[in-house]
Amino acid sequence: MKAPILEVRNVTKMFGSVIALSDVSARVYPGEVTCLLGDNGAGKSTLIKILSGVHQPTEGDYIFEGERVTFNSPREALARGIATVYQDLSLIPLMPVWRNFFLGSEPEKGFGPFKRYDIDFARRTVRDEMAKMGIDVRDPDQPVGTMSGGERQSIAISRAVYFGAKVLILDEPTAALGVKQAGIVLHYIVQAKRRGLGVIFITHNPNHAYPVADHFVILRRGRVLADYQKEELPQDELMNLMAGGEDLVKLQQELAQLESKPILVV
Repeated sequence: MKAPILEVRNVTKMFGSVIALSDVSARVYPGEVTCLLGDNGAGKSTLIKILSGVHQPTEGDYIFEGERVTFNSPREALARGIATVYQDLSLIPLMPVWRNFFLGSEPEKGFGPFKRYDIDFARRTVRDEMAKMGIDVRDPDQPVGTMSGGERQSIAISRAVYFGAKVLILDEPTAALGVKQAGIVLHYIVQAKRRGLGVIFITHNPNHAYPVADHFVILRRGRVLADYQKEELPQDELMNLMAGGEDLVKLQQELAQLESKPILVV
């Protein structure tokens, strides 16, 4: 069995007296999609901020490529190959595709005081790299602001892959997209997996998670509620876990009791 590329063991995160995560353990394997699911407040955001170097765990271990690590910033995590694509994408709408692709890592040509931005290389590379992900860039000079949500996600994903990501963390990439655009992003997630990356797909939508996932980790109130491989978890059971299971039944009973009570008219 292959070894995990990334692992957290018994991680707890506290903010003062507030426990955001408690004793969380999870593994991510190369060439697989691990879906991190949970409702709002489940702890998903806190966990990915630990994985991406924004926060450090209060307790527990962070293991990357078999080595215990501590990242003090997202830049340190990125230098090791852990790239995070947030919902805001960190793209500048008025800039063209090629400028956004190389933002902060601009290719140069020439020497000394004659160094300048290698625009031809940037345009050519954007076309080639996005084509590897199955994306046909019509015009590298197109402003990103004129592109659809799915196309913007594709730029962010391709950029992370090009700059050597080994683990790709996607924070709710389909949350604000329609069905067609969400499908496009899911296609890119599969492409990243096929290129050998360990993908962490954060979502609260099991309908988006199930088609692409190899592994599910479900959080609730800062703890791991369930940890299953896809073959161990039918889709209807995943839906039940996400819906709250026993909590949903209890709510239905409470609502039924409320409806049976007479209305007091004053």
